[in-house]
Amino acid sequence: MNKYVWFVLLGFITITVFFISLSFKNKDLAVQVKLPKQFSRTAIEGGKLFNKNCMVCHGKYGSGTEKGPPLIHKYYEPNHHSDRSFFLAVKNGVRPHHWQFGMMPPIKGVTRSDVEKIIPYIREIQRENGIF
Repeated sequence: MNKYVWFVLLGFITITVFFISLSFKNKDLAVQVKLPKQFSRTAIEGGKLFNKNCMVCHGKYGSGTEKGPPLIHKYYEPNHHSDRSFFLAVKNGVRPHHWQFGMMPPIKGVTRSDVEKIIPYIREIQRENGIF
């Protein structure tokens, strides 16, 4: 084979691998979420705050989007990401360490009291989905 055929073949293989990798990039990104039959009063308030401040990136019920990971995932169970980690994420932002979403910025306007309500919302959904 001449060099031209090798370059065409290599280009075809490269493009094919690239498009295949795109199809797997967000595999398991959004998760199916089973909701509790009933939320605690605090979690109900937390759900409203989550929808207002977190849902755009973390998805409905924390199921994940192309902008942010699912919080209803084993990575975020309490023994791996304690409640404190949620406080710190909101206050300081987060460098990517489990996912390829880039840096999460600090979330301005979300108070410690807000996070104290959002955490039970996330934890109650996690518990219902067998995360812990």
